[in-house]
Amino acid sequence: MIENASVWRCGLAALGLGASALLVTPSALRAQGTPPQQAAPPAAAPADVASIDAILGALYDVISGPKGQKRNWDRMRSLFVPGARLIPVGPNPEGGFRARVLTLEDYILAAAPFFEANGFFEREIARRTERFGNMVHVFSTYQSRRAAEDPAPFARGINSIQLMYDGARWWVVTVFWEAERPDNPLPEKYLKGEAP
Repeated sequence: MIENASVWRCGLAALGLGASALLVTPSALRAQGTPPQQAAPPAAAPADVASIDAILGALYDVISGPKGQKRNWDRMRSLFVPGARLIPVGPNPEGGFRARVLTLEDYILAAAPFFEANGFFEREIARRTERFGNMVHVFSTYQSRRAAEDPAPFARGINSIQLMYDGARWWVVTVFWEAERPDNPLPEKYLKGEAP
């Protein structure tokens, strides 16, 4: 993630999922105050939420696409539990680091124009999963490209993803991510692991 004054460059790397895809400015986010009542998410495609692999695949797929392609934001909404958060962390220009806590709608509002104006493809390259009961924590190492066929990624990082199983389907609860930087390279242990 790169910080430039008041502009955050992220992506999930605003979820891009990774850290490189989106520009979030204060004017792009909803006014502070009492959060609006969140509507129930659209129905998910059963294949998108049937397993951990399925929901993670859908999460990366929904934000990826060529320049000019609108993303299917209702599909993305269908993956997230009401009240979910997306949280990029990166350098603060005044020193240290900071997190930007976004609702799903904040993320969509900020990411949609960027994704439509730019090609962005993010994919998982390694994974570590911990599970207790119906909650799962996934450390998902990603790489981002501007075109699917680009030989090398322009960004890499880790998405820390919390999932919940409600007895019928999987939900994304939180995506918390940080991009690799020269002063914060990805450790080798996060470049290996379970096959995504």
